[in-house]
Amino acid sequence: MPSPAMSVVAPLYLFACLVLGGSAQGIWTNAALQLVGLAIIAWSIIANRSPFPSAARPPLLLVIAAIMLVVLQEIPLSPSFWAHGTRGRIVESYAILARPAPALPISFTPYESLSAVFCLIPPLAMFCAVVRSDANRRSLLAAALLSATALGILLGALQVVSADAGSRWYLYGHTNRGLAVGFFANANHMATLLVISIPFIAAIAASARSSNVQRYSAVLSVLAGASLLLVVGLALNGSLAGYALAVPVIIASLMLTVPPTNRFRAWLAAAAALSTAAAIGAIATSSIGAAKLGVAADVSIQSREQMLQTTGRAIGESMPFGSGLGSFAKVYRLYERPDQVTNEWVVHAHNDYAEVALELGAGGIVLMLLFLAWWGTRVWAAWKYGEGGPFARAASIASAAVLAHSLVEFPLRTAAISGCFAMCLGLLGDRKTSARLDVADLRPARHLVIR
Repeated sequence: MPSPAMSVVAPLYLFACLVLGGSAQGIWTNAALQLVGLAIIAWSIIANRSPFPSAARPPLLLVIAAIMLVVLQEIPLSPSFWAHGTRGRIVESYAILARPAPALPISFTPYESLSAVFCLIPPLAMFCAVVRSDANRRSLLAAALLSATALGILLGALQVVSADAGSRWYLYGHTNRGLAVGFFANANHMATLLVISIPFIAAIAASARSSNVQRYSAVLSVLAGASLLLVVGLALNGSLAGYALAVPVIIASLMLTVPPTNRFRAWLAAAAALSTAAAIGAIATSSIGAAKLGVAADVSIQSREQMLQTTGRAIGESMPFGSGLGSFAKVYRLYERPDQVTNEWVVHAHNDYAEVALELGAGGIVLMLLFLAWWGTRVWAAWKYGEGGPFARAASIASAAVLAHSLVEFPLRTAAISGCFAMCLGLLGDRKTSARLDVADLRPARHLVIR
């Protein structure tokens, strides 16, 4: 049963995630989001005793399965169980010391694995809050998203303007100075937020179409201003990821304004798919260390491809159990070639799918496949049968952009973007469609009453 109170909590929590959860460097702000998230999760279960919608249950079960997988990686096991591949080096080290190898957990970094589990709290809380909220108040979520994005753009403008004079407008010590990062530390993460805001502008326009002429015109005027502000934000951000992904997202968002029976919709879908592939290719051949368009594309051929190859070798030797959640940075160093080592550490694979496969092994791959299968069915239901209304379709576009970006980056590693992604999943997992008001219900009646 939808909760009116949760309909207010969900957009407020989303806004808080976007403002406070822009980087893992914000230890206390992320801790606060996790504490509030625990309360929201408990509230969604206790205060509303009705079960979650059937379409929303698979993601919850997958999260539970992922947590159980991490717990299993924490259990100390005999060396005869795990002593192969990368872990064989541990046994060899004990043999050199003439000592038997003790029982050890599967995870190379057991403490980091447990710490990483807490990062699931904000997106899980966001998902529960959206599923429990009223379908007629979906516009509040979009308003919270666009409001936080607008504030981020304004902050980014101050960061760019004052970049030469000082760094007082940057919120984190390690950040892309000189670029508009907003509430984030990484310019590409800010670009992701800008891109996923685009379809929700189209969703608001589509949902307001049934309003009276005056109200619809006012909504379009506000959305036109918001669109212009997004263009300014993309220009200030200067990220290739933002430019490349904005093209397919804009094309896909146009589908929200086209009737389902219009053949032009199929052409837009094909164009969006092709431009998405081109965008991923463009990002994959750009420099990892630079966020601006047109910077040293040849560097990435040596960096991205070699990082993926190195990660692939680590995956092969860590199967089937994985190296442990949160262990990528330490495990990756074991496979780096000495002639390629620099003074910069590789902390992520710049491919979230490969990183999950390394850390969670075969179980992680199965979970990813099951999630993508669920996501595909919900996207199909949103577009084919109209389940969830225009905001569910906007969520499908935004979540697709995040999933595509995850092929070449790690956008889900912040509470801000993971919260937005969870919001999209919540919208997709709820079959309820917001009630559409008839134009006659909003206009004053103009007729004579004959007595």
